[in-house]
Amino acid sequence: MRNPGKPVLHGERITLRPVTADDADVMFAGLEDEESNRLTGTHEIFTAKRVEKHCAMVAAAEDRWDYAIEINGKMVGEVVLNEIDWDNRSANIRIVIWEPASRNTGLGTEAMRLLTKFGIEEVGLHRIELGVYAFNPRAIRSYEKVGYKLEGTRRDALYWDGEWIDSFTMAVLAPEWEASAA
Repeated sequence: MRNPGKPVLHGERITLRPVTADDADVMFAGLEDEESNRLTGTHEIFTAKRVEKHCAMVAAAEDRWDYAIEINGKMVGEVVLNEIDWDNRSANIRIVIWEPASRNTGLGTEAMRLLTKFGIEEVGLHRIELGVYAFNPRAIRSYEKVGYKLEGTRRDALYWDGEWIDSFTMAVLAPEWEASAA
């Protein structure tokens, strides 16, 4: 299925709703969080104008799903299904939680579970993959809880604070997801 729209997804503690142009200020503030930038390997410094353009673009995009992670109506991060390869029914998924108080609470696991379920069961994807840096074991455990499996290592993929860091590729396949859901 090419694009089933961008529905709001409800979890036990969070809501995933499509990112809108109105989210630019919150996203821009989140991009100034040093820990989030380290965990995502983001070296780039973004301008408010660029973030505004990005939010408007993803809100209108029909080939990706960018979701705000909300708790009680407050955006604390984002989770994105992008790089869709329709021929091979595969995609990339990424997540960031900007608000420090919302980290280490299981909210990221819940967001990943919701968007993975949507990607496989509604979009019709066969494979969803992600990259995670070796210095983020908390995220690796979270992804494993959702059903992602380690597939390989991109050695020295990130240079951060004078150190080379490996990146791990993890993925979940539709049959694995369906078996775990049964």
